[in-house]
Amino acid sequence: MESALIVSCMEKSTALFMQMLNAASIRQITTLQSCAVAKSIVLERDFDLVIVNAPLPDETGESFARYIAAKGLSQVILVAKSEYFYAVSAACEEYGILTVSKPVNRDIFWSALMLAKSVHNKIKLVQTENAKLKRKIENIRIVDRAKCILISYLKMNEQEAHKYIEKQAMDMRTSRRAVAEGILQTYDN
Repeated sequence: MESALIVSCMEKSTALFMQMLNAASIRQITTLQSCAVAKSIVLERDFDLVIVNAPLPDETGESFARYIAAKGLSQVILVAKSEYFYAVSAACEEYGILTVSKPVNRDIFWSALMLAKSVHNKIKLVQTENAKLKRKIENIRIVDRAKCILISYLKMNEQEAHKYIEKQAMDMRTSRRAVAEGILQTYDN
């Protein structure tokens, strides 16, 4: 985790959160005091972690936390008053929002922060794997389109088209996708 946004109107709480984030080696910290300003900021840039200290001057903070979590890019920790904690926690758990009760216990907040970091790292790994799989699918799709062109224009069967693309890739010391793209450029026009 590299960046964090703290949305809190209480200076003492903001200072505590900053201290904890610094201890967790999170150095890019932005602090704001209202959800309206925070919403405009998150449209411009992404944060790895968003801490919402509810309530806020312009809203309870719960709907803002759900808004951030629904975007799916940030881990969210919502700090709620103890009398609302269970209701807020139940309403937010389906969004993956971690909730912490006030008054903030340092150990509990640290545990939530470490859990958020762990989940963030896992999500990044999954996103990287997802991107690799999308590239593989795209490569297969392009090669299959090239095979179809070879079958229809050069009257090859599927196996011959496959062997042709593989042989060209080996001979030219390039990828099957590059060969397929060349075939598509030649015959797709």
